[in-house]
Amino acid sequence: MTTQDATQAGLMELRATLSRSRAYFWFIGLFSIFVNLLMLTGPLYMLQVYDSVLGSQSVPTLISLTLLVAFMYAMMGFLDHARARVMARVGAQFQSSLDQRVFEAQLRVPMLSLYAEKDLKLGGLRDLSAVQRALTSPVFMSLYDLPFAPVFLFGIFVFHPYLGVLAIAGGTILVILALANRLVTKESLITSQSASHQADILSDVMAKESEMIQSMGMQKAAFARWNALRGNALDTQTLGSDAQGVFSTTIKITRLFLQSAMLGLGAYLVLQKQMTPGAMIAGSILLGRALAPIEQLVNQWSVIEQGRNSYSSLAKLLGFVPVQGARTSLPKPRAKLEA
Repeated sequence: MTTQDATQAGLMELRATLSRSRAYFWFIGLFSIFVNLLMLTGPLYMLQVYDSVLGSQSVPTLISLTLLVAFMYAMMGFLDHARARVMARVGAQFQSSLDQRVFEAQLRVPMLSLYAEKDLKLGGLRDLSAVQRALTSPVFMSLYDLPFAPVFLFGIFVFHPYLGVLAIAGGTILVILALANRLVTKESLITSQSASHQADILSDVMAKESEMIQSMGMQKAAFARWNALRGNALDTQTLGSDAQGVFSTTIKITRLFLQSAMLGLGAYLVLQKQMTPGAMIAGSILLGRALAPIEQLVNQWSVIEQGRNSYSSLAKLLGFVPVQGARTSLPKPRAKLEA
């Protein structure tokens, strides 16, 4: 079996496991729709306060709007917490469904011929945990929020076309920065994960053979070998973190500048009597909400990348080590002794 065929077989098995939670993914998507619609509460509240309450100077209207907003935010918090709990259970179900399968496959790897040439790793359980962490991380929720960014941008266009053009231009810049971040940091993340994985495997082997290492006086040599792998992992991880930090800071500063630019352009349009002060504030809030998923994806991209790499390694392991067939049942031994 070639590596590509084995990987495809493993991917099919992993997808079959995830398909058992298909209903949960639909529930999370449904909750995400209402959560993102409720995100419009803040901009609409600002719009009403600036344009209606301050103009009419009606305290009962302000109290009614505030109570309504408090209820809407409470519902948004409830739904957001609910989808996080559902996602946590999806990750737990995925891991529990594959724990025994991966454990047994990992035990059978050393018995396979030429397993080293097949590039099989002995850290299948670690890969499974990495995939589970990626599924339950907050950054995975941002993937559900990202499709609603055009809705918020359309809302900005409703206030004024100039604000919409500024929002789309800023969003395009952030998307380009996010793609550049992936291209620059991808190789370092893969190298760091591979080196760290090799160091973990070596430490496990040394722990099992600790008596032999100590009896033969090989502590320094063993540590030097492990430390070389660990140092390589730390060096590549540091380089990747530095590059990701540059992109994260750039995106954060760009987003803050765009929100200020949105306020400045909105103030100019208010002075020109082309929009209201409430629309100016609401447009700035909508822009921040539209760009938030992109910023979160860049800041936590290492979690997603590590999950992807672990998912691929897990698929290769399960593809090369298929499920064992049923063993031939043997009759129970009879308690008969002859001497």
